[in-house]
Amino acid sequence: MNDIEIRNLINRSVINLDKPSGISSQEVVVEIKKLFGLKKCGHTGTLDPKVTGVLVIALENATKAMPVLMGLNKEYEGLMYIHKDIDKETIEETISKYFIGEITQTPPVKSNVARKPRKKIVYSFKILSKEGKNVRFQTKVQAGTYIRKLCSDIGEKLGIKAHMKELRRTKVGHFSINDSHSIEEIKEAFESHKSRKDSYLKNLLIPIEKAIPHVKKVYIRDSSVKFIQNGAPVLGSYIEKMQPDIRIKEHVGIFSSDNRLIAIGISKSDAEIMKYKNNQAVIKTDRVF
Repeated sequence: MNDIEIRNLINRSVINLDKPSGISSQEVVVEIKKLFGLKKCGHTGTLDPKVTGVLVIALENATKAMPVLMGLNKEYEGLMYIHKDIDKETIEETISKYFIGEITQTPPVKSNVARKPRKKIVYSFKILSKEGKNVRFQTKVQAGTYIRKLCSDIGEKLGIKAHMKELRRTKVGHFSINDSHSIEEIKEAFESHKSRKDSYLKNLLIPIEKAIPHVKKVYIRDSSVKFIQNGAPVLGSYIEKMQPDIRIKEHVGIFSSDNRLIAIGISKSDAEIMKYKNNQAVIKTDRVF
């Protein structure tokens, strides 16, 4: 790819980065922003400085897709330390009874959100191993769930103290740790590209179209693309095809016939109803790419 092609790709891509320990998520963003010479850059979910793992970074125009990237479910592997040795079966029974499904969680004191009880979903919490007071676990949770607080709440329900010793985020939605890249790898790839050597930089960049497979798609006619790019709503007559399970007030991807993301929109009705609204606005255009 030439310089123009790679710059265009950078401006519409996200990176699946493996955050190291000892650096904040925002510091990672600043480092990537400086490396690529970007005006805009952002992450889709904070990791504490000591926590490692998947940090999805949106570059330049891809930051417009943040609303559909920030609410993805998360998966973690970690180490919980219990202050009194309790058998594995008792811990598993307590977790199964009180911490699977919908839970009520109050954000910790050091969080950046209001400390009000809120509902979150824990999809799974599996104990992988137990050595004395060290309990290694794997969990899948709804976005916004605090794992450190979850560990201390489990300890409280057991009648003891417990705290999180280690944590690694292994998945954010469809972004897996197995496909992530270290900061060093990203720097090496970018420097290799700049020196015009063989580069795998393009293999690290995930075009926004491929970064949002969870977002339902609407394809519009080519004659309507300019209207949408100017911020006009999608009329029923603009639609060439769409996924049949779109629901009202849902974020949708608005695509051209050649599978290029034109905008992110918010549906104003279910897909079934859109079919009968030819001259009416059926999708509000929210973010234009």
